[in-house]
Amino acid sequence: MTTIRLTAAQAMVRWLSVQMTEEGDRFIEGVWAIFGHGNVAGLGEALYAQRDSLPTWRGHNEQTMAHTAIAYAKAQKRRRAMAVTTSIGPGALNVVTAAGVAYANRLPLLIIPGDVFANRAPDPVLQQLENFADGTVSANDCFRPVSRYFDRIMRPEQIMTALPRALRVMTDPADCGPVTLAFCQDVQAEAYDYPAVFFEPKVWRIRRPAYDAQEFAAALAAIKSAKSPVIVAGGGAIYAGAEAALAEFASAHAIPVVETQAGKSVLAHDHPQNFGPVGVTGGAAANAVCRDADLVIGLGTRFQDFTTGSWSLFQNPARKILSINVAPYDAYKHNAISLTCDALVALNGLTAGLKGQKWPAIARLQDDWRAAKDAVKAAPNTLGLPSDMQVIGAVQRSALPQTVVMSAAGTMPGELHKIWDAAQGGYHMEYGFSCMGYEIAGALGIKMARPDADVVCMLGDGSYMMANSELATAVMMGIPFTVVITDNRGFGCINRLQKGTGGAGFNNLLDDSYHVNPSHIDFAAHAGAMGARAVKVASIAQLEAELKAAKGSAIPVVIVIDTDPWPSTEAGGAWWEVGVPEVSTRPEVLASRANFEKNKKNQRLAD
Repeated sequence: MTTIRLTAAQAMVRWLSVQMTEEGDRFIEGVWAIFGHGNVAGLGEALYAQRDSLPTWRGHNEQTMAHTAIAYAKAQKRRRAMAVTTSIGPGALNVVTAAGVAYANRLPLLIIPGDVFANRAPDPVLQQLENFADGTVSANDCFRPVSRYFDRIMRPEQIMTALPRALRVMTDPADCGPVTLAFCQDVQAEAYDYPAVFFEPKVWRIRRPAYDAQEFAAALAAIKSAKSPVIVAGGGAIYAGAEAALAEFASAHAIPVVETQAGKSVLAHDHPQNFGPVGVTGGAAANAVCRDADLVIGLGTRFQDFTTGSWSLFQNPARKILSINVAPYDAYKHNAISLTCDALVALNGLTAGLKGQKWPAIARLQDDWRAAKDAVKAAPNTLGLPSDMQVIGAVQRSALPQTVVMSAAGTMPGELHKIWDAAQGGYHMEYGFSCMGYEIAGALGIKMARPDADVVCMLGDGSYMMANSELATAVMMGIPFTVVITDNRGFGCINRLQKGTGGAGFNNLLDDSYHVNPSHIDFAAHAGAMGARAVKVASIAQLEAELKAAKGSAIPVVIVIDTDPWPSTEAGGAWWEVGVPEVSTRPEVLASRANFEKNKKNQRLAD
């Protein structure tokens, strides 16, 4: 047997560089790295040697460089991914939040944190956490609950089993999620005679699981007998590449389609059967259809509470749930009729089984909803601070066919889901974890995945303050996108929720928080200091002009505008269960509790 003598780190990097997709690309496009004493000597040297076959990029924060990798994988529809390596201790723990993002969203991410010494000779090493009761524990054990697969490499030959397991998980549509390979720092540098065959290129094919015949028969029968079905399209439909099939299926059978946050843009906004966003941040048209539906067909959705109105939205007494999902865990939720298979496979089979069956056309609810959207997005004709919806309107009017709008937390996810008119594939939202700080790093990842896209990142001042460092990385790498910062001087979204549940304004807006000196943050100056082209505008008209000027820029462009923290789109929406106190001295809280109990009666947890 021919062998090659390499360190464990060298072997890992060489192996990753030859793991290929069916299209002939590397599955792991590259590695984001911040080096420290846990990975610089071992993995750092190995990455340097393979820098031409496996690129290494330097981030400014471990969490946000992982966000970039996650956004890249999402924009690639999980067909490709990136890796992240850190030192031990705080560098590793900074990635745990990002691992939660990837875990909640079912997105592939390879995390390779340095770990303590396997031989334990120098214990305790710098940044080592010592567990008094368990000598095997390190900081990296925090990754266990947010990893689909976790392993600790304590001998050099262990990578020969750990690495294939890792990519099996990352490329499996049912198990897909983050993988953590905690790499003991002494083992990274240890040599081993690896079989040469281990480094032969391997193609990873993304499976399309077929359906069980009995499950399919039950699903088909449920659809055939339904009087008012609706399709709730989730991210799984996009990852399956089922956009065209869904468009044809919905048109052929006249079944309305509503979109979750992850599923938005699976259909173009003007597709005749697209009834728009669903749920708490949904539109009136979609929610009206869902309230009356007797069969709710979940297509690649996990039925998160924002989608279901905390399970109060689907109110037809005859309602049944049919869940089509590649993951059995999701397919069997809420006593659903389950069809466990790939979304595209399911649509193709159902098309053949329905044999042209068509449901009566639903009144054009979209027209009324479109008018409501247009009204809140219109440019203001009065003085005063613009609303966030009017800012979205300005971005909409300057959008190109290839524009991708993205966000993650705060006001923007709700308003964009409701009122953004997305071209097919023109929407990217991280709302599985709704992680503040994902936005700028995510925009970088999207642009790396889709270089021809016009990426527009929309976020508030709170999210910008949470994590902005990868703006400097994008400048350094020459990767352009547009950032629109709406400065409403605090956490405006959660402030509205606080007030909406009867609470007093407290600790959300900057003026309602403890301070000695007023806060006056110059976001344009800050972004400019990191190398971006940055400007603050005073009106919607100026914003539109700057948005148009940003097209074609070779570096990131940041546009700041002050907005009113109070308005939100009143049309549409659904109840969302938030724990309102049963006891309070505030009458506003007691009134909110009474409304809570009223809505709670509409909640149906199972059929």
